[in-house]
Amino acid sequence: QVQLVESGGGLVQAGGSLRLSCAASGRTFSSYTMGWFRRAPGKEREFVASISVTGGRIAYANSVKGRFTISRDNAKNTLYLQMNSLKPEDTAVYYCAARRAIVDVSVTAYDYWGQGTQVTVSS
Repeated sequence: QVQLVESGGGLVQAGGSLRLSCAASGRTFSSYTMGWFRRAPGKEREFVASISVTGGRIAYANSVKGRFTISRDNAKNTLYLQMNSLKPEDTAVYYCAARRAIVDVSVTAYDYWGQGTQVTVSS
């Protein structure tokens, strides 16, 4: 089992940048595929990005491709999401998630979730 805690959210102007972090407890972080998801007001939770255990396989939602970068540091048990060129439509609660299998874009494929961190992008 793994416990996840996100941080780094906040208020930023359109065009700005933020870096989210997700700290994982336990000694098995390196055995989990990790993902970032988000839920905007009035919408369903949606896939943002996912990274395999070694970082060799990465997937992005089309809406963030070229602007967001997912990465992980297994020595620090931490997952990151660098978000650049932020847009008002990126406003959402961002969640990190973990699963013991290959990269997947489905919300239901992930077993462990953090509590989320709010990102607000003003126009």
